[in-house]
This record gives sequence, structure tokens and C-alpha cells, in this order.
Amino acid sequence: MKEDQKGPVEANDLVSFKNLLRENKLKVTQPRLRVLEIISAKDSAISQPELEKLLGKETDRVTLYRILASFEEKGILHKVFDLHGTATYATCSHHCSEHKHEDQHIHFICSSCNSVICLEEISIPNIRVPKNFALQSVAVNAVGLCDKCQS
Repeated sequence: MKEDQKGPVEANDLVSFKNLLRENKLKVTQPRLRVLEIISAKDSAISQPELEKLLGKETDRVTLYRILASFEEKGILHKVFDLHGTATYATCSHHCSEHKHEDQHIHFICSSCNSVICLEEISIPNIRVPKNFALQSVAVNAVGLCDKCQS
């Protein structure tokens, strides 16, 4: 197991993943379940290329792209760009939905290994925009060295 993984996925997780897909009106498929399993087992966000490597030949690139897009659209995942501009994906909070992402928190990006970690306990303050402006998203990143790169 890699250092940034939480541990093996248990049977309860599989039931939760199936329920999550059904609640979001998504068909329960093995590729969708595998993506949820991999992402949920990680402590940091994961990129599409890294997911492709972990999935191997069991899921092709186009299918993976569609899964990630649908998960983001449904509020299951949120996208964060790392220091190289690569999109990484992390699970959304249970408050997110298809119509509104509630993941307004800071992301820590390691300047050495490029890991992206959600700092969910640090909320982004409410931002007031000028009249007739519509705020679509807010991204705040803290950049530094993670615990693994400091040792």
C-alpha cells in the first residue's frame, strides 16, 4: 500500500459507493466503483494519469474521463489544479450536490512532491462580489512542504 493511502476498501464502503451512485442517478458499474474505491482510499487528490495507471487496462481513458466528468457534475468529486496545472480529483463533502458544490476549503499543495491535500477544517470566508457579478467558484491554495517531504 502506498503511503498516501488510508487502507483497504471494506464491504461497507462498497455498499456506500453503490448507494452514492444510485442517489445520483448513475448506473452502478465496475469502472465507477473502482474509481470511487481508489479515490476514497487516498489521503490526497489524484490525477487522471495516476488513476489510469492504477486502473490499468480495466478502464480505458475515454471511460475514465467520462466518469470523472460525471462525478464532478454530480458533486461526488471536486477538481483541484496542482502546481503544474494538472487537474486532480478529491471527494466532495456530503453537502455537495449536482446543483451546488459546497467544498469551499483551502487546498495544501506540496511544492516538492506536488501532492494536493484538502484542508476541510479551514473554510474560505464568504466573498462579496460587486453588484451584477456572479461568483462561480473560489480556489485558495496554500503551498509548502508536506510532512513526508520535510523528513
